[in-house]
Amino acid sequence: MTASPFDHAFLSGLLGDEETGACLTADADVAAMVRFERALAEAQGAEGVIPSDAAAAIAAATSSFRPDMALLREGTRRDGVAVPELVRQLRGAVGEPHAKFVHHAATSQDAIDTSLALRLSAMLDIFGARLSRTIDALDALAGRDGSRRVMAHTRMQAALPVDAARKILSWRDPLVRHQVRLVSVRGHVGVLQFGGPVGSLEALGDKAEAVVKRLAAALGLVPPHRPRHSERDGTAELASFLSLVTGSLGKMGQDVALLAQSEVGEIRLASGGGSSAMAHKVNPVAAEVLVALARFNATLLAGMHQSLVHENERSGAAWTLEWMLLPQMAMAAGVAFLTAERLVGEIAFHATA
Repeated sequence: MTASPFDHAFLSGLLGDEETGACLTADADVAAMVRFERALAEAQGAEGVIPSDAAAAIAAATSSFRPDMALLREGTRRDGVAVPELVRQLRGAVGEPHAKFVHHAATSQDAIDTSLALRLSAMLDIFGARLSRTIDALDALAGRDGSRRVMAHTRMQAALPVDAARKILSWRDPLVRHQVRLVSVRGHVGVLQFGGPVGSLEALGDKAEAVVKRLAAALGLVPPHRPRHSERDGTAELASFLSLVTGSLGKMGQDVALLAQSEVGEIRLASGGGSSAMAHKVNPVAAEVLVALARFNATLLAGMHQSLVHENERSGAAWTLEWMLLPQMAMAAGVAFLTAERLVGEIAFHATA
């Protein structure tokens, strides 16, 4: 039993997305945090901040490290974050005399937010590919059915005949604009987070800039000109993007559901949902899912904007709110992409005007 519909035993059949979900698991999170700790040690070793043999020992230990997840859970209950317990376990794996150099000059938020940046970057690669495929599918639909004449509707009333391409382009073109937006979002999300306890990196002295650049390059992230611990506009921008995407796909879903009504019949679906009581029905399930996901993300977006408000240099409350909301929005967008691509392949326009 789960509280989330995205990995529910049977609701996941409707709302599941294993590929996106894999970016958001606890295992993926820990693996990315360990990757950060290894890259940090190697960058500091290369710049002479820690001994090179300590960096090598940390790299060796992290390559085979397997955390005790039960202890991480207990540590998170106690500390509010998993990193103190994770670092304790990593230091135990490294052993003396090098254990003290694990997590040197870093703070918990550095590991957590860099893990998030790594995993969101991978997720956006997935979304970019899905966005392209959905646009291609709509182009193919327009090429096949675009010249068929159907009735335009304004304010839910029949208006004037138009080519089906008019409707298809109203679904396609926002997705093309989202491709442009994705480039900007990626640049603001895939950013290294490394600033130490209060964002000053004082422990690194004049080596701070060199370590940051080396660490960012090793992880494939953008080096910030200064740490962004309490500046959450990047994640809020991502949330806005996710809501825009699901909103655009939801608009398509709403149109399809209306056009597929028995009384309208401008669209026929190759498949649909059955009824337990009425065998003749072909319910537009995929279209309805797109509408629900659009409304879900629009609802959560306000909460993500609330998470922009950090007190001073770090807020536990705003940070926790972000952890609760952003993964759900990401899952909703991932499911929407999969559902939309499948739905477009099931659509056939029938001329009615």
